[in-house]
Amino acid sequence: MEKQSKYKYLAKNIGLLTLSNFATKLLSFFLVPLYTSILTTADYGTYDLFNTTVGVLLPILTLNVQEGMLRFAMDKDYDKEAIVTVGFRYLLIGSAITAIGLGVNGIFGFSSMLKTYSIFFFLMFFVQALGGIVPFYIRGIDRIGDLSISSVAASAVTIGCNILFLVGFKWGLIGYFLANIIGPFFQCVWLAARAHMFRDTHLTRKYQKESKELLSYSRPLIANSIAWWVNNASDRYVVTFFCGVAANGVYSVASKIPSILNVFQTIFNQAWALSAVKDYDPEDKSGFFANTYRAYNCMMTIVCSAIIVADKILAKFLYANDFYAAWRYVPWLTMAILFGAMSGYIGGFFTAVKDSTVYATSTVVGAVTNIILNIILTPMIGALGAAIATAVCYVEVYVVRLIQSRKYIKLRVNFIRDSISYILLVIQSVILLFVDAAIPLYGILIGLFVVIFIMYIKDIGLVVRKVLHR
Repeated sequence: MEKQSKYKYLAKNIGLLTLSNFATKLLSFFLVPLYTSILTTADYGTYDLFNTTVGVLLPILTLNVQEGMLRFAMDKDYDKEAIVTVGFRYLLIGSAITAIGLGVNGIFGFSSMLKTYSIFFFLMFFVQALGGIVPFYIRGIDRIGDLSISSVAASAVTIGCNILFLVGFKWGLIGYFLANIIGPFFQCVWLAARAHMFRDTHLTRKYQKESKELLSYSRPLIANSIAWWVNNASDRYVVTFFCGVAANGVYSVASKIPSILNVFQTIFNQAWALSAVKDYDPEDKSGFFANTYRAYNCMMTIVCSAIIVADKILAKFLYANDFYAAWRYVPWLTMAILFGAMSGYIGGFFTAVKDSTVYATSTVVGAVTNIILNIILTPMIGALGAAIATAVCYVEVYVVRLIQSRKYIKLRVNFIRDSISYILLVIQSVILLFVDAAIPLYGILIGLFVVIFIMYIKDIGLVVRKVLHR
C-alpha cells in the first residue's frame, strides 16, 4: 500500500502540473504562427537576447535563493516566514543592482539596444526573479493545485495581451515585451496573496541563521544555474556573433517545436523533485525509482523520435516566412531536452540529500564542452553547429550525473538498450538533414520510430499498468 501511495502522490502532482504546464507551454505554442508572422527575425532575436541575458543575471544577483526556498519549504517544521523574508530580500537586492546597472548604461551608452528598451529589461528581470521565488515556494509547501490554477489564468492573460498588443494595437516588439511581463506578474501576485507571502514577509527581521542555511544550499547552485544557462542559451550569443541577430531569431524560434517535449520534462521534473525528497530510499528496495526512471525515459525517447519524424510538417504550420529554416535545428535541440530531462531526474537524488555541490559539477563540465564546441562548430556550419553542441553537452551532463549518483542510490538502468535507442535518434536527425525526397525520408524515419517503439514495449506496458492501477 505504501509503495502504491508513492505512485499516487507522483501521479497526482503530475496531473496538477500537467494542467499548469499545458496552459503555459502548449497554448503559447499555438501562438508561434502569430509571432513569426508579425515580428521580424531581428525583433525575435532582440527579445531572445534580453531574455537570455536576464537568465544568467538572475542566479547571480539573487544568489539563486529560490532553490533554497524550494528545498527548505519542503521541510514541514522549517520557519516559513524566514524563508519568505529571505527570498523577497534578495529579490529586492537583485532588482536594485539591475536598476543601477541600467542607469550606468543610460549615462555612458555601452549598449544602445539596452538603453532603448531599458525599462522592459528591468521589468523582465523583476518579474522573472519574482517568478522564481513565488512558484518555487508554492511548490515547496506542496500547494500544487494553486500553482496549476494560477498558471492557467496567467496563460490566458499572456495570450490575451499578446493578441491585443500585437494584432489590435500593433505595438510590435514593445507589445511582445509587455504581454510576456504582465501574465507572469499576475500569476505571482495571485499566488503570493493566496499563500500569505506578503503577510509573512518581515524585512526588518534579520533571520541570520535561516539566511545562512538557505544560502549555503543555494550558493553552490549558482554555478549550476550559470552552467545550465551556458548549455541552454550561450549559443544565442555565439550565433549572433558569427551569423547575425536575424539568424539568432530563426535559431531561437527553433526551440518552439522541441518545447512539446519540454512540456513533458518540466511537468515530470517538478513533480519528481517532491517525490525524490519525500520517498528517498538509497537502496530502492521497492523498485520505485527504477520503475519511474524506465517509464520516464521510455516516454521521453518515444516522443523525441516522434517529434523528429514530424519536424518538417510542424515547421510548415508553425514557422512563417524566413523562420521556416529553423526546422534544421529542431532534432538536435529536442535531443538536448531529452538528456536534460534525464539529467534532471537524476538531480532529484542530489536534492533529496541536500548535496548542491555535486549537483553543479556535472553541469559545469557540460558548459565548458558546450562553449568549446560552439566556438568550433558555429563558424563551420552556422547555427546548426550550435544546436549540435547543445545536444552533445547535455549527453555529457547526463553521463556524469549518472556516474555521480551511484554513491547515493542503486539505480538499475538498461544501458545497452537505451544507448541503442539514442543512437537511432541521431540517425533520424542526420537523415532528416540529407534526404529530401518525401517517400524515402518518411519511410526511413517512421521505420526507425517503430524500431524504437518496439524496443520500449515492455516499459510502455509498465507505464500503462501504473496508470491503470494508480
